[in-house]
Amino acid sequence: MAGQHPEQDPGRDTRLWHPFAQMSVTRSAEFVVERGKDVWIWDTDGNRYLDATASLWYSNIGHGRPEIREAVTAQMAKLEAYSVFNDIANPPALELASRLADLAPDASPRILLGSGGGDGIDTAAKLVRRYWHECGKPERSHLITRRHGYHGTHGFGTSLAGIPANRIDLGPLIEQVSIVDFESVDALGAEIESLGAENVAAFFCEPVIGAGGVYPPPDGYMEGIAEVCRETGVLLVIDAVICGFGRLGTWFGVERWPGVDPDMIVFAKGVTSGYLPLGGVVVSERVAAPFWENVASAPFRHGATYAGHPASCAAALANLDILENEGLIARGMEMERPLFDALAPLTENPLVSEVRGGTGLMAAVALEPRLLELLPDAPMRLCHAARRNGVLVRPLGAGVATSPPLTVQSEHLELLAESLSTALGELRSDADTAGYEPSAQEPEVNG
Repeated sequence: MAGQHPEQDPGRDTRLWHPFAQMSVTRSAEFVVERGKDVWIWDTDGNRYLDATASLWYSNIGHGRPEIREAVTAQMAKLEAYSVFNDIANPPALELASRLADLAPDASPRILLGSGGGDGIDTAAKLVRRYWHECGKPERSHLITRRHGYHGTHGFGTSLAGIPANRIDLGPLIEQVSIVDFESVDALGAEIESLGAENVAAFFCEPVIGAGGVYPPPDGYMEGIAEVCRETGVLLVIDAVICGFGRLGTWFGVERWPGVDPDMIVFAKGVTSGYLPLGGVVVSERVAAPFWENVASAPFRHGATYAGHPASCAAALANLDILENEGLIARGMEMERPLFDALAPLTENPLVSEVRGGTGLMAAVALEPRLLELLPDAPMRLCHAARRNGVLVRPLGAGVATSPPLTVQSEHLELLAESLSTALGELRSDADTAGYEPSAQEPEVNG
């Protein structure tokens, strides 16, 4: 039996500032989770919920795996943490870098480790500009990204954000960044032509846009943008922070599109399934060459304090073992259609404008525009209603998103669909009270 969403408690005032939260409400109405096991989460009142979001897209192997705990404990007994700056290394960092290099699509890449996806994006953005400087073309500094794209909240990631709300009221952002349509190859080509290819450093692309609303690429899109980048010499940076480690059914997600050869791949989240923070960048042999082969080249003066953190690397290595030994990487592709098929009937509800998915174990249910005009907080209301019905989903933009662990089973997807259907009924009651009248627009099913 799911618990109710916590009501405002005037006697409570948290000291924890929650990311992306309306703190005037959250300060006295936190939802406190206490433990997890596989696809399930329990709150502090003992109520159980299906974690249909894998926390923040990352619990790929599910919660509570003793193998990760044991690997981290064993490593901490030897060396809990140490920097890998300059010439210092540690065995877990060396092993992880070698293993990730072997799994990556590039033949002989190098691995820059960090703390997460946000600093991975900043690493990649700085490195593409520095690469062109080393090639004697410092004018190639412009960066291009996509509408709806999410690349974290660090300096470069905020400037590359294709979600307007993540860019506003922050003052001047990093210059020489432009945003193009998220599903048009021609839009990318036209922007490069307008800027002059000789001025463009890189194009940043999520294979499936995640936090921006779950938008799979149209047929031919990934191959098309790769060809544009090859023809113009623009570096292709794949943001696989959400899409990697089984979410799309391959190690880095991008392998689903043969012939798409990225110059860099930013990764995080699923590399440890979130058990400890870790991220990084797979750097192609071509981009690494000026720094690895030219003794006159100055160091790349960039790095995270916890890069190569031994305990985090131990967690990643144990996680990779589980993904490989249990065949979980393929699950992202095996379960993408069952997830989409479970949610597609929700378009029969007049509150739903669209269901998106079908590429990887991730999907979104978008709400009808008239409803959003009347109740701008409708996605959050739907999220809370689903929670009252025992399922955790994420409010995202105009709807809610789901991205369950790779261990999810068909019966869990049925529970997810049933919970959202019931939650939509609760939301309809709120909408009717507010005077809702549906739009004439027909719902869409995109997958």
